[in-house]
Amino acid sequence: MSFDPETLPGGGLGWMDGTGEQAGVVLSTRVRLARNVEGYAFSGRAREGERLRVLSQVRDALSVIPAARDGVLVRVDQLEEPDRQLLHERHVVSKELAALDTGTPPRSGAAVHVGRDVAIMVNEEDHLRIQAMRSGLDLDRAFADARDIDVELGQRVPFAYHREFGFLTACPTNVGTGLRASVLVHLPALVLTKEIGRVLVGLQQVGLTYRGLYGEGSEVIGNLFQISNQTTLGKSEQDLLDYLQDIVRHVIEKELEARKVLLRDAEYILEDKLWRAYGTLRYARSLSFDEAMNFLSGVRLAAGLKLIDGLSVYILNELLVFTQSAHLSAREGRVLTEDEASVVRAAFVRETLERAAQ
Repeated sequence: MSFDPETLPGGGLGWMDGTGEQAGVVLSTRVRLARNVEGYAFSGRAREGERLRVLSQVRDALSVIPAARDGVLVRVDQLEEPDRQLLHERHVVSKELAALDTGTPPRSGAAVHVGRDVAIMVNEEDHLRIQAMRSGLDLDRAFADARDIDVELGQRVPFAYHREFGFLTACPTNVGTGLRASVLVHLPALVLTKEIGRVLVGLQQVGLTYRGLYGEGSEVIGNLFQISNQTTLGKSEQDLLDYLQDIVRHVIEKELEARKVLLRDAEYILEDKLWRAYGTLRYARSLSFDEAMNFLSGVRLAAGLKLIDGLSVYILNELLVFTQSAHLSAREGRVLTEDEASVVRAAFVRETLERAAQ
């Protein structure tokens, strides 16, 4: 593989350091602002020359604004698929920008500017997707990071804006503030107590939505749920953030209550289930990604309940990212088959857990 992700600030992984409020339940917080450059067709309908001009205009602006000074621009349209997949696994780019699973190359002009806590996708569904990620529950700081870039960039690049409707976007659900905020939460106790269905229905009833690890179109795996707002029109950014935060806090409370119930009513059954998960990860010789995520969910719960010592949130987050296929291929220096990846994955998990136990 030709692309080295370690050339990115923080490797593009600042969000997984295991700090922040409620880091034992909340893996990360993301705030994304959708923007389009005035005078150009939206990315999906723009001609190649228009997309390249958008990229040039944005790149020139980013090179001089203080908030983006330490960032690195990566031409996604010039990367091979394994490298694009790796960036996606680090939550740096979307599946759409990386053109994964489409059988076609990325659209010309597809790029991402990566900083420590902010990544700016260029020529995705919208010309710009400014996304800030933070570890734990930290919506205000994530929004501040994205807003700083947005304000400075908007002073140099004219954004498409309507006096009545707000920022104009390719998808009508993003019109207005263009803000989509999401919180990635681990809810194993609600799943085990069979309360998760009620919680998820409740989210939809109050105007929020949930998705899997990689947002829209991804399946829930490892009891990881991404909770986000659905609409942006008619409310201020702060109203949207406050509302999401209040609901997420309520979900966290439900999860912590469910953990207490499990310890009270089924302590031995729970401990047996979680230690079996840990034992499997410590000694398995082959693990599919789904197996690894489900067992890691049990180990993450065990660490949160203080049943297992020496496993930090950072180590668990590291396993979540580095056990995915593109990272395993990068580790081996070649593209792996699914069976080969399962063997390498199991070895990596064993080595990581063994180091943590020392």
